[in-house]
Amino acid sequence: MIQTADRLETVQEYYFSKKLREVRGLMADGKPIINMGIGSPDLVPSTAVIKTIQNAVNDSGAHQYQSYQGLPELREAIAKFYASKFGVEADATTEILPLMGSKEGIMHISMAFLNEGDEVLIPNPGYPTYTAVSKLVGAVPQYYDLVEDKDWFPDLEQLGKEDLSKVKLMWTSYPHMPTGAKATKLQFEKLIAFAQRNNILLINDNPYSFVLNDNPTSILNINGAKDVALELNSLSKTFNMAGWRVGMVLGNEKNLKSILKVKSNMDSGMFYGIQKGAIAALGSTQDWFDNLNKVYSGRKELMLQLVKKLGCTYDSTSVGMFIWAKLPYGVPSAEKFIDDILYDKNIFITPGTIFGSNGEGYIRFSLCVPEDKIQEAIDRF
Repeated sequence: MIQTADRLETVQEYYFSKKLREVRGLMADGKPIINMGIGSPDLVPSTAVIKTIQNAVNDSGAHQYQSYQGLPELREAIAKFYASKFGVEADATTEILPLMGSKEGIMHISMAFLNEGDEVLIPNPGYPTYTAVSKLVGAVPQYYDLVEDKDWFPDLEQLGKEDLSKVKLMWTSYPHMPTGAKATKLQFEKLIAFAQRNNILLINDNPYSFVLNDNPTSILNINGAKDVALELNSLSKTFNMAGWRVGMVLGNEKNLKSILKVKSNMDSGMFYGIQKGAIAALGSTQDWFDNLNKVYSGRKELMLQLVKKLGCTYDSTSVGMFIWAKLPYGVPSAEKFIDDILYDKNIFITPGTIFGSNGEGYIRFSLCVPEDKIQEAIDRF
């Protein structure tokens, strides 16, 4: 048999890929599963976005290879969006690179900047893909603690006392996934100063800014941020376009050129119609955001009834499309807790442990569930 690459020994199949296969198996057996685990929006894009992609497929050249850097008008739309929503000025020609989803950006950035043996600062808890990708490119994950008592923000003073000589990148994600914690302007300033002192490239992964959040923020709004930071963003959550795979990375020209070297060797450009649809989405009026949050607000209010019924507590100031809930005192295992509910009540909830050891004692509920299904879940208890 042909042996697989050694790098595959460093990672496991993505949790949701494996767990959802188990959930689908239960559904195939007739179990009435309610999936509260994954943050895949069940809502649809706006009518304008749908009509735009439908019309675009008839445009001349729509089915040819597209530019690796995306349509100029897409980059302009991203620039206008960032200026309007975050107060961030970015050059559409040199400081914006569209991506086929921000998840691919994690790989592109890692391949562009990490050599074998380089170290990467990764939040615990945090998005598991940061760890997996770091290992796949031969880098060494170094975890920094995020805890509830410190509002899920790193102790940069303590972190600065550690040996950071091999650290090349640092991943952050504010609003934070999975906890929903926000970062203040002062905290972003501290992160930028930390990166400057230690010659670290800082990447903020920012797809949740507009869900149940009255004050969207970007790390690039901080003076000097582009010298040491990149920001990833996505249309998946804000515009219900998860399956379209549209994301972006913003930063200075030198860093984006490095990322483009990788990207241009890995794809042949985003489908023209999807780019046109993305342009329409980025031009959405405030009504879109208000209506989206009205739906999520109603779901959250109802979901909190389930959270309380399970004896969990939560942070009322958190934002995003998840509820990060603390298990009752004495519950020994988040994974056993959710599996008991899965097999007894046919409800799938995410255990906090998949996001790191600091996720033990927590579970995560997704708001990508209609209100009638949330009510049904409540009724099962």
